[in-house]
Amino acid sequence: MDFYPIIPAGGAGSRLWPLSRKARPKFLTDLTGSGKSLLQLTLDRLAPLSSRPVIVTGASHADDVREQAGEADVVVEPKMRGTMAAIGLAAAIIEHRHGDAIVGSFAADHVITDEGAFREAVRGAIEAAEAGYVVTIGISPDGPSTAYGYIHGGADLPTTTRAAALSVSEFVEKPQAEVAARYLATGEYFWNAGMFIAKASVLLDALQRFHPEIAEPLRQLGRSWDGPDRERTIEQCWEPLPVEVIDRAVAEPLAAEGGVAVVPCEMGWSDVGDYASLGDVVPEAGGAHAAPGGVSQPTVILDSPDSLVYTSTKPVVVVGVPDAVVVEMDDVILVTQKSASQQVKGAVDTLEESGLGYLQ
Repeated sequence: MDFYPIIPAGGAGSRLWPLSRKARPKFLTDLTGSGKSLLQLTLDRLAPLSSRPVIVTGASHADDVREQAGEADVVVEPKMRGTMAAIGLAAAIIEHRHGDAIVGSFAADHVITDEGAFREAVRGAIEAAEAGYVVTIGISPDGPSTAYGYIHGGADLPTTTRAAALSVSEFVEKPQAEVAARYLATGEYFWNAGMFIAKASVLLDALQRFHPEIAEPLRQLGRSWDGPDRERTIEQCWEPLPVEVIDRAVAEPLAAEGGVAVVPCEMGWSDVGDYASLGDVVPEAGGAHAAPGGVSQPTVILDSPDSLVYTSTKPVVVVGVPDAVVVEMDDVILVTQKSASQQVKGAVDTLEESGLGYLQ
């Protein structure tokens, strides 16, 4: 059965400001020094699995995405309506064009270091999807993180020969630290990385049962997308869509009915959600890196272990500040610590309130 990866490419990545900007969010940016953006790395990672990826993005980023997308199909969503609408639209288009193919959603801005393990897990998930499940890839946790949602795995499912698939009993929102520690001790819980694989019909039929007000317009859009009535159908069907995420709309209620499976995997995964996680995935290089679009400048880091510095226009010296994060760009300088990474988004919001929104 044919496999079509869907890559939702949206969001501002404001916790990685100023490396990630509204006009140039993190999925379009080379944050790791690889010479490729996170989107391009995602496409490379999926290439051995399928030559027909579909990228879903907003109008403001469509030209940049097309420039980086190679042969991938680019679907431009009229307005952001959450991951359910983005993934569902692509699935409906694929269903109309290619019949009941298997689709899989993979974020455009994640980092995976063990790509072989990733692909083996996806192949196992495809097998489970052929058996009628909505399948997710569960990340084996390396600590009791409170930054991620969790998937509670259950009994083995005899649906795959490549990788073990388990039934899913529930999805759990981001827990408190003591709860996360209990999850880790059981060995039954996995981080939810937002990867979902299913037959297009299984995904959309489940959405029809739980949220017909979303499924029916999406399928109508899928039928009209390649025809002359696209714009009229967008106006009729897309504008009224509620904002919803795929986890709540489909995965959680379907898991309660026994319709979701998980393939656990250790793949060196990171959602690169803030500077603390970025520091875990970039090569050390003495803690110094060139800012995207800039030129690497001399950097001195003394008595400042575990620091992360990006330079663009001038040298940076850090002395006696453990865990430091310094991002020097041509228009702004950020100074913080990895332990305060989650607060960067608040600083971005303050820029808008202070009349400095042009720096975002």
